[in-house]
Amino acid sequence: MMTDKSTYESWLAIAIAEARQGLAEGGIPIGAALFEATGKLLGRGHNRRVQESDPSMHAETDAFRKAGRQRRYADKIMVTTLAPCWYCSGLVRQFQIGTVVVGESLNFAGGLDWLRDHGVRIVELNSSECIKMLGDYITAHPEIWHEDIGEE
Repeated sequence: MMTDKSTYESWLAIAIAEARQGLAEGGIPIGAALFEATGKLLGRGHNRRVQESDPSMHAETDAFRKAGRQRRYADKIMVTTLAPCWYCSGLVRQFQIGTVVVGESLNFAGGLDWLRDHGVRIVELNSSECIKMLGDYITAHPEIWHEDIGEE
């Protein structure tokens, strides 16, 4: 399947819907979805650290778990509203997910350079909606945000 910006943006809309759901539940507004290269949605999820009191329940982890076992991941595409943190970047590397589509990296750059250095294709969409949603959350809840990214 040939992927272009409009395809990635339509996939990002799924991750954004997940981020909105997380926010409505009282959590951090970060969403993700895992796709096959053909465009088939395998799993979608959102950050549920606050809701479930589970420090490992990041959006990418949630989408990955919901996708179930896959024979291989090199042809899979992780779409996320925010640049993956080190924990989620490790997941991408561990399972050799080939492409990560990022809604935004302005509020948090995560492990993007490290992923690029290890051969992961990174597509940055610079979504104003993603930037605003998380930026507003960080302003309103800095203590929860800093806990999420492991900063004091």
